[in-house]
Amino acid sequence: MFAVIKTGGKQYRVVPDDVLEVGKIAGEVGTIVQLNEVLVVGGDTPVLGVPTVAGASVAAEVLDHKRGPKVIAFKKRRRKNSRRKRGYRDEITVLRVTEILTDNAKPTKGPRPKKEKVAKEAAE
Repeated sequence: MFAVIKTGGKQYRVVPDDVLEVGKIAGEVGTIVQLNEVLVVGGDTPVLGVPTVAGASVAAEVLDHKRGPKVIAFKKRRRKNSRRKRGYRDEITVLRVTEILTDNAKPTKGPRPKKEKVAKEAAE
């Protein structure tokens, strides 16, 4: 089963356990967020939304908040000694899709437990 969701003005095709980077979404790291703008729910019988599928949502776990790569906007007017250099970095949220929900269902899966770091023992 797959779904096409819309967030931050972009569309993404997702399946459970996908990890994707989207524009910043409010939510603490380790919590589950619901994305309600589902355009298509696919599977054996695909359902197309007009414009969205009623009662469908995608549950995703927030893995991280970070900043994207630096984008430089450099403008120059030749022979005028005029230059402008500006840059910015997008705010990004990293999500892991946990499940695709239909019929106004609530998420059943919680966030995954964090793996504990194992200290390496010094070999003699």
